[in-house]
Amino acid sequence: MQKFIQYLKDVRSEMAKVSWPTRDEVVGATTLVVILSIAFSIVIKVFDMALSRVLGFLLNL
Repeated sequence: MQKFIQYLKDVRSEMAKVSWPTRDEVVGATTLVVILSIAFSIVIKVFDMALSRVLGFLLNL
């Protein structure tokens, strides 16, 4: 049990050393991730539609 208590003390000590991001940094990073995810999904959808049309055209020849 003593080892577990020492582990918890060590965890608390290490967590105090962590440099936590500010709220503005978290909001900015989250916004960037959401925007990039939407942009990439749109790009992938456009390529998928184009490839589907090309393959559909080639298969109907």
